[in-house]
Amino acid sequence: MVSQIPAIDVSVCIVSWNVWEDLRACLASLFDGDNQVSFEVIVVDNGSADATVASLSGEFPQVELIANQENRGFAAACNQAIAAGRGRYCFLLNPDTVVPKGGLDELLRFADDHPQAGVIGPRLVYPDGSLQYSCRRFPTVSAAIFRGTLLEPLIPGVKSVRYYLMNDWDHVEVRQVDWVSGAALLIRRELLDDIGLLDEGFFWGSEDVDFCLRAHQAGWEVVYTPAPQIIHAVGRSAHQAELSTLLHTHQSMYRLYSKHWSRWLGSRWLIWLGVWLRAAVLMGQWLVRRLFASSGEESK
Repeated sequence: MVSQIPAIDVSVCIVSWNVWEDLRACLASLFDGDNQVSFEVIVVDNGSADATVASLSGEFPQVELIANQENRGFAAACNQAIAAGRGRYCFLLNPDTVVPKGGLDELLRFADDHPQAGVIGPRLVYPDGSLQYSCRRFPTVSAAIFRGTLLEPLIPGVKSVRYYLMNDWDHVEVRQVDWVSGAALLIRRELLDDIGLLDEGFFWGSEDVDFCLRAHQAGWEVVYTPAPQIIHAVGRSAHQAELSTLLHTHQSMYRLYSKHWSRWLGSRWLIWLGVWLRAAVLMGQWLVRRLFASSGEESK
């Protein structure tokens, strides 16, 4: 990839799908943020059926909008924004986030002070202020089996899950990590020149893990910083299509494991079987929840 000559400090790249109210709050936090760095905002809309496309140019004419006619997936849409950007950094940012005043200034000061950091992830918190585990160790098979499935509450405190989530650490200091969440991920332009864009084979999920792993392999650091602290509501788009999101995340999980941790065909078959057994369990849990929810509504 040959980058354009950086003309501004940071290109904020936002992928949106049917979350106009969240996107509006996110954009307001950026433009009312009293930041001194120069920045542009590029929104790629992935075929939304809500008010995003119709309302964006009227309320935020300074935003560059790329309107896809269909949902191209997160990685592909991020790449569209990155390719359109002119910043010396690209900041991937979810639309259900709120950036604090001066947050861009603080993040770029940190990045400029750490030139070996190709990827930087700031602290993320839920709207109630509680910590999100937004930086993690690379996933293991054991963590995948237990985390988020019915086995996790049955066997609480599984060591592999705690290790994966890094919840043995208080997240209040700068630290080199395996990977950081794509919900708020700052990328140095030189890293993109070095390793290329996000892998568009990941439609939804694991693209951030893959990108950070590739950065490590190329000799770059991936760094977590506790400041700025960004509010992230989590999954506003995904919750609109839970079943398809579940399928896409497991397709991406299989791609991640088979791409990086499978050296022979037999292991790929085992990974495929394990991933889709996990997906089947989660689909079963989803159906049970839907049935209980439906029966609860009928009883009212």
